[in-house]
Amino acid sequence: MKFRPCIDIHNGCVKQIVGGSLKDAGDRALENFVSCQDAAFYAGLYRERGIEGGHIILLNPASSPYYEETKKQALSALSAYPKGLQAGGGITPENASVFLEAGASHVIVTSYVFSEGEIQYDRLFNLVKETGKENLVLDLSVRNREGRYYIVTDRWQKYTSVELSEKILDELSAYCDEFLVHAVDVEGKSAGIEAPVARLLGDWGKIPITYAGGVHSFADLDQLRDLGKGRVDVTIGSALDLFGGEMAFRDVLAYMERT
Repeated sequence: MKFRPCIDIHNGCVKQIVGGSLKDAGDRALENFVSCQDAAFYAGLYRERGIEGGHIILLNPASSPYYEETKKQALSALSAYPKGLQAGGGITPENASVFLEAGASHVIVTSYVFSEGEIQYDRLFNLVKETGKENLVLDLSVRNREGRYYIVTDRWQKYTSVELSEKILDELSAYCDEFLVHAVDVEGKSAGIEAPVARLLGDWGKIPITYAGGVHSFADLDQLRDLGKGRVDVTIGSALDLFGGEMAFRDVLAYMERT
């Protein structure tokens, strides 16, 4: 298990939000933390510590009046840590090269591929043709509906009919280098991980996977390590002291060195 850092950008600021609260209308979200530092500051911090494979997420849609400022922040972070971070949020074949050429190691995609509630294979093929499999991360962020976990899109606001399963992971792994999985129902709540999601990812574990959502203690890291069988990497957002939480960044790095 590795620590994968994050930089979430909303309305031009680095933030930590409650995932399920994000609304495009009015660019609103329930905020846990708003940083006085810009995205490049965090990218530089991760570069200095040699932590690779973190993700930058643009939380505004392209239609938002805040999008250009959010994009500017993302590009500045990529410039501060070339090839050390991934970038996602509104990625399409038309703009993927902008982020890759700016220094992203990978682009992260959900909504473009999972459109109208289904996997759009023609879109997936076009995307891979543009980015290459080796530069693509598929975000399979999920929400619970009647005990099953379904992939959600459009900044986690819309359910698809695609259920997270080993079969889906097998199928989609042919087209990407990694998966990123936000457990949206616990994202930003610092109340513990979604154990069924972590267990499924660990049981599968065939390509790199990063889990995000709910981690708020070292006991949660122990649980994720065990359920994920050491195969699942982790992002910590609101619980990290960098974002106003109680888990010290240096202690998290020390934990990862020990495990």
